[in-house]
Amino acid sequence: EVAGLSEGAYRVLTYTSPLKALEELYQYHSHVDLVISDYLMPQMDGITFLRTLRSKELPVSSIPVLVTSTEAGPHDIAAARGAGANYYLVKPIKQETLAEYAAIFCGRPR
Repeated sequence: EVAGLSEGAYRVLTYTSPLKALEELYQYHSHVDLVISDYLMPQMDGITFLRTLRSKELPVSSIPVLVTSTEAGPHDIAAARGAGANYYLVKPIKQETLAEYAAIFCGRPR
């Protein structure tokens, strides 16, 4: 469950494996409006995840990605943006803030 997003307005899928998430994105991309990814993950870091996603063909490569992390350094944010992140939020993140950004990226009223 993603805090603030499982209240019926969004269909939320969560993955513990970035490899599984990428596999599902390739297969079901037409049903995905936004990816929320952590910067630090097992098997693959967020930068590699972003570069892999952005290297695919359209429309998969154009899915908006919001990166979340405890890493708050300017170089971390720049690396994520350089790899294709649409936005970067530093944890902890208020539920309202996450819901607001999800609404913006998904084109939904807030």
